[in-house]
Amino acid sequence: MDETSRADELLALGWSADDVRRYAELWEYRQRWGAINLEREDRLFLRKAESTLPKRLSGKAAQKKSLREKSHVRWLAFYLEAMTQSPAEQELSGGERGAWAVLLEEELAVLEHYEPVLGLPDTLKARDLVAVREQLIQQAPASRQGSFDFQAPLEALRARESTSWKPLRGDGNGDTSYPVLAGDAVEGFRSQVRSELGGWMRQHFPSLKDSTKPELT
Repeated sequence: MDETSRADELLALGWSADDVRRYAELWEYRQRWGAINLEREDRLFLRKAESTLPKRLSGKAAQKKSLREKSHVRWLAFYLEAMTQSPAEQELSGGERGAWAVLLEEELAVLEHYEPVLGLPDTLKARDLVAVREQLIQQAPASRQGSFDFQAPLEALRARESTSWKPLRGDGNGDTSYPVLAGDAVEGFRSQVRSELGGWMRQHFPSLKDSTKPELT
């Protein structure tokens, strides 16, 4: 079974946005709960969609996705880019940085260092990182509070294309607080995030349980 939804391929094949969105939602449901819990009509719809898609190579002939192509990494990079281009970051001065932007930069760096597989077992565990990120942000030594609409980037993306991505801070969280770090607090917070996220991933991602890579410093 594919590790990621192939909704974008259906869209390229001319399927309607509504059908592509339905496919993405059913695909994710099946990944979590199994096909047996789907209605017969939904199972038939998934079968039709997947019979339309071109066959993927298997075994040694298969092209393995790079880490940066994995959906989880692209999702984090998507939010980091949205922050970087927003007034929340562009209007900062004197070496200030948004705590959320620093956190995402370090999370991506930790992923690149440890190189987890990010298949289904890892990505299911990664959902618990929502709470871990919130705790780290609460601990950030903010000098003041800015504002960033965490829902808006994803809503804009959904208006353009179908996606199964979720909001960074979880569904229903309308908190727009965006802690700002003074220039002299950035590196300390960066080190804390790197250490805590690195330790969390090595402990919880199944693909990293036997990792021999040294701690990221």
